[in-house]
Amino acid sequence: MKKIRTQHYVLALAALLALPATAIEVGEVAPGFDLEGPQGAVKLSDYRGKTVYLDFWASWCGPCKQSFPWMNAMQARYASKGLYVVGISVDKNRQDALSFLKNNPANFNLAFDQTGTTPKNYAIKVMPTSMLIGPSGKVLSVHRGFRDDERAQREQDIQQALQP
Repeated sequence: MKKIRTQHYVLALAALLALPATAIEVGEVAPGFDLEGPQGAVKLSDYRGKTVYLDFWASWCGPCKQSFPWMNAMQARYASKGLYVVGISVDKNRQDALSFLKNNPANFNLAFDQTGTTPKNYAIKVMPTSMLIGPSGKVLSVHRGFRDDERAQREQDIQQALQP
């Protein structure tokens, strides 16, 4: 009986240790990444000194379909002020992501992470999850999910981040 109980504790401990670190929160430095995208390499370090709206999405995510037109609008509205929207697909199958993009075009930079390394480094648990990263590389805001009633607050966060 003790041996079985000990094995359960060992398995439970192993499961806890396998979990990613806590989610990236406001004020923390955003972990770097170097991923492949449709137009070539996408590296967070290339945006050093810039304001980035980083979005993790998946082809099977219903709210992601709603967020793409909004992100396109934000990129169009604030690109001249220095905003860069970057979307990272977490789909294991790139073809699933490409099929999604046929119906939900993105007018912003895209990257693919089929291995799941980047979402693990950011401890992403909800689709979509987005964060606003300031020129210093620190996270300014984090948004989990996508709802219509949050659009104005997200845009206000972007406007504040772009203030000189």
